[in-house]
Amino acid sequence: MKPTKKDLLKDTIKHIDITAFDSTYIIDSMREMSFSSRDTAAAADILQMMINDTASTNWLILAGSTSAGGCMQAYVDMIRFNMIDAVVATGASIIDMDFFEALGFKHYKGSQFINDTHLRENYIDRIYDTYIDEEQLQNCDATIKLIADSLEARPYSSREFIHEMGKWLTKNSVKKNSLIQTAYEHNVPIFVPAFSDSSAGFGLVMHQVERMREGKPYLSIDSVADFRELTEVKMTAPSSGLFMIGGGVPKNFAQDTVVCAECLGFDVPMHKYAVQITVADVRDGACSSSTLKEANSWGKVDTAHEQMVYAEATTVVPLILSYAYNKGDWKKRSPKNHSLLFTAGTRGTGILLGE
Repeated sequence: MKPTKKDLLKDTIKHIDITAFDSTYIIDSMREMSFSSRDTAAAADILQMMINDTASTNWLILAGSTSAGGCMQAYVDMIRFNMIDAVVATGASIIDMDFFEALGFKHYKGSQFINDTHLRENYIDRIYDTYIDEEQLQNCDATIKLIADSLEARPYSSREFIHEMGKWLTKNSVKKNSLIQTAYEHNVPIFVPAFSDSSAGFGLVMHQVERMREGKPYLSIDSVADFRELTEVKMTAPSSGLFMIGGGVPKNFAQDTVVCAECLGFDVPMHKYAVQITVADVRDGACSSSTLKEANSWGKVDTAHEQMVYAEATTVVPLILSYAYNKGDWKKRSPKNHSLLFTAGTRGTGILLGE
């Protein structure tokens, strides 16, 4: 007998709490080991350098499905404990996973060894061994449309639209400690350079089509404004660090801000610190948008403090972040409040315009 939808969606994913344990002994031990263990310890040390460099603006770069896989609270805690100052992510990480749970929905433990046609018949989406209720995901789509319908019809950067989502969540969220709402409350901007490649895209298409049928103006997402705004954030600090989960568009987008500033005639330093945790390969010339040493040839990343960690992120991220939390150096950092750069509108501080 085939399992019912209720049978399949009964065991929820529990997000790990990096404050509930102390990984210091494990990371310190890994430092004396070899292979991926030593790389993981080196990555933890670079994150500590980022945290202790009070002049550095630190960015969390998210790609892949680790938020759905149990690391969502860990990323929220990076904001809560002032380890990072901006987020650059895929739309799925921010909308389909974080905003989705903020609405009160869950991700479920499943199996990769299942008939996917049976899942489709039950309107269940699968991320490897994790399940999502497609009906709930469509509710997420509709909520994005609802927010878009409530705003002035004009172009928005993804950062600006997500800021409005954070504001909406302060009054309407079921889960109160989502990444979006926490970032909004701590003045940490979130950038999603491929915003429509997510549940948000469906909601915005529905918004635009409805407005077009009614002969009314509609909201749109300006990805160029995203690039300009994040470049401006990069230019506000004398140094910067990237803590990257996965790669792809968020990774390249964050790294390209150095080149963008140079194209505009500004001399800004390469990203001083960089960690990438990935399972991507280098043999196809990509590694999900170049290795960190390769990025140095493009003028994006300094090679003094960089570390690739070839590991599935849910296995090492909790250890690295628990280490950072328990070291406690984050207590000495002052928040950068980068979102306040844009409170007067999308032109930020005007530094790019020479104002």
